Amino acid sequence: MKSFITLLLLLPFFATAQLKQKPKVVTPAHNPADGFVIDGVVTGYPDKTTVELLNGSTGVTEVSGTITANKFTLKGNVPSPDFKILIFNRKPPFITLFLDNSAVKVKGAKATIEKAVITGSKSHADFDAFNKLLAPYKQVFEEGANADSATSAKAMQLCGEFAFQHPASYVAPLALIRFNQLADDPSKTEILYNAFLPGVKASSMGVYLSQQIEEAKKNAIGTLLPDFTQTDTAGKPVTLSSLRGKYVLVDFWASWCGPCRQENPNVVQAYNKYKNKNFTVLGVSLDKAKPAWIDAITMDNLTWTHVSDLLGWSNAVAQQYQIYSIPQNFLLDPEGKILGKNLRGPALERKLEKVLK
Repeated sequence: MKSFITLLLLLPFFATAQLKQKPKVVTPAHNPADGFVIDGVVTGYPDKTTVELLNGSTGVTEVSGTITANKFTLKGNVPSPDFKILIFNRKPPFITLFLDNSAVKVKGAKATIEKAVITGSKSHADFDAFNKLLAPYKQVFEEGANADSATSAKAMQLCGEFAFQHPASYVAPLALIRFNQLADDPSKTEILYNAFLPGVKASSMGVYLSQQIEEAKKNAIGTLLPDFTQTDTAGKPVTLSSLRGKYVLVDFWASWCGPCRQENPNVVQAYNKYKNKNFTVLGVSLDKAKPAWIDAITMDNLTWTHVSDLLGWSNAVAQQYQIYSIPQNFLLDPEGKILGKNLRGPALERKLEKVLK
């Protein structure tokens, strides 16, 4: 299922962040209906092949069935239109769809199952239209990509226009998440979000987007990041303000955080490329065990300064900045003002290239 997980980059935060456990957000039901019916005709699979409908952000099976004479039927109910995966025998490739409570038809063949034709779902039609719109610019969002500024700007424009033109679409939050990745302007994101219909705002991605907007208001771009002091790996105190005069990436992570460890090579690459251009990194670890922290620093070749109070999620700086998920970061200018937040992969590279050129 490793290939399946890579697809979740469509929803970057859900797939690539370690979350602190917080009270569950209850999403209001969306126009309760009889539910959905997925009627599939797929060739190339033997009888009794299992078919599963997976939750798009957790990978959990929600409905399952089997193929008989190239056909299958799945029935259920979704509280609001959402991203789903259809997978056969628990093996990729698979079908991606945006499912709502409607009569959905799926037609395809095993050899090209990821290209199956899906009809009957208004939400999936929107999802398909959005994917086709961004197809020429997909490299902008790929891990490690280095798209030029004109290409990134065009992708951002298309995402913003889609969100603006489809306020009733449950795919609009996905477009706005993508817009927010590139725009680095929470105020514009909030204006577009406020135009969404209530049901769209209450969807899982709508709720996530709302949380991101609220998070962006804390320690907003252009403000001075509050100072702090914590001890480094040798037990010596390090104060953030002691790094004034440099561009600093304050990077929150932990040895036990899988997404953090996956992101570390991108930070290493950025550090090595720009460390001689007045740039450095200050790692703040949410570890509890010092040996694991030190081992991860060595293993991932993180050659910058690291601090921690070894209190896990109760880390004093994480509490001060209200950090509820990792990895997270703040890019500061030489005066200590915030230039960017949560810059990962290509987004970090683009920002550093812009300010350190």
